[in-house]
Amino acid sequence: MKIDIISVVPDLLQSPFAHSIMKRAKDKGLLEVNVINLREYTTYARAQVDDYQFGGGAGMVMMVEPLVNAIESLQKKTTYDEIIFLTPDGETFNQKTANHLSLKKNLLLICGHYKGIDQRVRDHFITKEISIGDYVLSGGELAAAVLVDAIGRLIPGVLNDETSALTDSFQDNLLAPPVYTRPEEFRGWKVPEILLSGNHAKIDQWRQEQAHKRTQEKRPDLLEE
Repeated sequence: MKIDIISVVPDLLQSPFAHSIMKRAKDKGLLEVNVINLREYTTYARAQVDDYQFGGGAGMVMMVEPLVNAIESLQKKTTYDEIIFLTPDGETFNQKTANHLSLKKNLLLICGHYKGIDQRVRDHFITKEISIGDYVLSGGELAAAVLVDAIGRLIPGVLNDETSALTDSFQDNLLAPPVYTRPEEFRGWKVPEILLSGNHAKIDQWRQEQAHKRTQEKRPDLLEE
């Protein structure tokens, strides 16, 4: 999978993809992540990419021309399955969307900044708008990092045990069950006996029951869905 990211502050995205699972995915050749500096595509002086909004109002707006220049330049080399704008008013990102996007081949993410981007870019180029929550960040870079991590770990071969992703929270609209590791007893707190039994059928049943119980207690709305 290839994911290109257009950003005004590309340095913010250096660390998220240089460590842990995302680094292994890149090293294995399973995931390619490219961060594109929007300022390289502007024709304005001093690498300007934002301006005051028409009609007045507080906050700067990312200009249409640099963004279109960047998108069209990238499209000459890559056919994108989705061009995604990270914005607070997009659809809320969830596991279902991550699963869907993980099946794509090429994605282009556009990180908003300032007061947002010129609406004409949204009207003519964006195919999907995504929010990671009902709050506002300084820019879309952190949201882009969230998307890449959530999507990238689902690519076959990225995780050492591919079944791990299938038992994550929100798969099948359930939260993950409790998990334990060594020692078997700590300060009198014991691991449930069923997990030590070696009976995998009963362990699976216990985990399913615990997943339902935890979901009912913490996120009953998921069961309603």
